[in-house]
Amino acid sequence: MKVIGFIGGGAMAEAIIKGLIKVGHESDKIIVSDKSAQRLNYLHDKLGVTITEKKDEIFTKAEVIILAVKPQNLPEVAKEVSNVMTSDRLIISILAGVSTATLEKQLPLGARIIRVMPNTPALVGAGTTVLTAGTKATKNDLEIAEKIFQAVGHVTVLPENMLNAVTGLSGSGPAYIYLVIEALADGGVMAGLTRDVAMKLAVDTVKGAAEMVEKLEIHPGRLKDMVTSPAGTTIYGMMQLEKAGVRGSFMEAVVKAAERAENLA
Repeated sequence: MKVIGFIGGGAMAEAIIKGLIKVGHESDKIIVSDKSAQRLNYLHDKLGVTITEKKDEIFTKAEVIILAVKPQNLPEVAKEVSNVMTSDRLIISILAGVSTATLEKQLPLGARIIRVMPNTPALVGAGTTVLTAGTKATKNDLEIAEKIFQAVGHVTVLPENMLNAVTGLSGSGPAYIYLVIEALADGGVMAGLTRDVAMKLAVDTVKGAAEMVEKLEIHPGRLKDMVTSPAGTTIYGMMQLEKAGVRGSFMEAVVKAAERAENLA
């Protein structure tokens, strides 16, 4: 069992660690570094992982290193580990908007890089993660990264030129769905439901609809048609959504978020 090291112990790192432990990775085979001693003590007490405040210790003890710091902290990390990092270490980056080319340029020569775009449902084991490999990464490296992130949800491997679109869709997408849930619940309250009942119905409706698309493997347009009976309630509601341009607004949200991801990169 490989030793996995985390540079950065934030919420996403914690989610990945929990997922790894849940699928059987031993906690003493996980080592975490973070600037916050309080955060490190929390992770040690709650999850039983090894902790250290020294980033270079991660590179000397771990065989797989997951970079989970803020993108602007990459130069600082690269400087601290430049003397201890060797090419036999696999580096997995979840730094938003940082390309494999940038990582390979800032980290020591020969670094084997896998770039990862996870999303926040990973916090509850329902994440959607997309991986892309750097120029030095091997097929085995990709398989290792896939196995790690399968512990927190679904994994897809794509070319790096698609990652900005991924960011706009699955990276930012949960926020769009939270907005839908909130709006549905508000509509329920306006129609006379209590807030707690409206929220539960909204959550269950979104969850159930997504499961139907996934499990029945029927195009969502067809499923929508199955619900909209002639002159019924649903088609009247759909008419209001179309008048408001909701479909186009969601499409535009994905495109604009993808464009922003490209600009930040």
